[in-house]
Amino acid sequence: MPVITSPQEFNTDDLYVDLRPVLGTALHLKCEGFNFAGSVKLKAAAAMVAAAERSGVLREGSVLVESSSGNLGVALAMIAADRGYGFLCVTDARCNVGTRRLMEAMGAEVHSVDRPDAEGGYLGARLRYVRDLCAADARYVWLNQYTNPYNALAHQHTTAPAIARQFPDLDVLFVGAGTTGTLMGCARYFRQWTRPVTVVAVDAAGSVTFGGPPRTRMIPGLGAGVRPPQLDHSLVDDVVIVPEPETVRTCHELAAAGFLFGGSTGTVVAGARRWLAAHRPGAAGTAVAISPDLGERYLDTVYQESWVRSVYGDAPYAAGTDGGDGAAEVGRAAPEEGYGPAEQCTLGLGAGSAAR
Repeated sequence: MPVITSPQEFNTDDLYVDLRPVLGTALHLKCEGFNFAGSVKLKAAAAMVAAAERSGVLREGSVLVESSSGNLGVALAMIAADRGYGFLCVTDARCNVGTRRLMEAMGAEVHSVDRPDAEGGYLGARLRYVRDLCAADARYVWLNQYTNPYNALAHQHTTAPAIARQFPDLDVLFVGAGTTGTLMGCARYFRQWTRPVTVVAVDAAGSVTFGGPPRTRMIPGLGAGVRPPQLDHSLVDDVVIVPEPETVRTCHELAAAGFLFGGSTGTVVAGARRWLAAHRPGAAGTAVAISPDLGERYLDTVYQESWVRSVYGDAPYAAGTDGGDGAAEVGRAAPEEGYGPAEQCTLGLGAGSAAR
């Protein structure tokens, strides 16, 4: 039995669920929620904080600030509490109440923007608030998960190699797209691996990441209102866009079998099932999907019938419907031009896109 002194020292990185009995689809789910932060974001948070400490930017008296819809905020709140830093999480109304309370329980301050930016949505509003705060007070250190190269490097050095060790015959990998740190880190690793692996990005309908039109999204985690600066389209082999009613339906299907996963996981699994049905009928090959978190933080939303019906009506409970948001789209996304890296308050921490 391990004995630890820091919450960062515990992270189960080698647990997979075979979803064939649940979904009837040959798919293994890599579970990233078994740590004290409760999500895959612990890896990126730890790597970014360590880099900031090495560079001397983060030091005694510093206050971390980050824009997050939830999971990275919890990871940074945990690390800040462990290492003696202040932490301010800038989020919006889609952040689950339980997630906010978790951060506050560990001493973090949480600020929620109440209106979206005209062009960048809630994410644009959050980023503007962080920039203004950093410009006004030098104590604040913005790690900037959206451009910080250690966001992707954490997964290139840990998540992807762990999958390769467990599944040396891997054929296809499904990764959700938020900041695209997990996606880019895994894609870079497998692009240089000993055998070809198809990397499929899974995104939420209403996200602009792969060039789709912006629409309101209610489930935090995946998707973006501003195209992620770290995204390199050339490393992504295919894209699946999943409407939120299908995300909810998939979460409930997994929960009915005893597996309570978060909204991001529901999106990734729904997209993987769609893609495999279209491209790998007959259960050919080895497929793995990454599960970012577990479901306890979604009990008041995704798993609360009154909330689901108030947002989506009956769509999530009617099998085979798309909830008026369009059927899940499966297809190659065209590269987008004309966007650059987000600004940063802190020099030397990912001041630009990760190396391509």
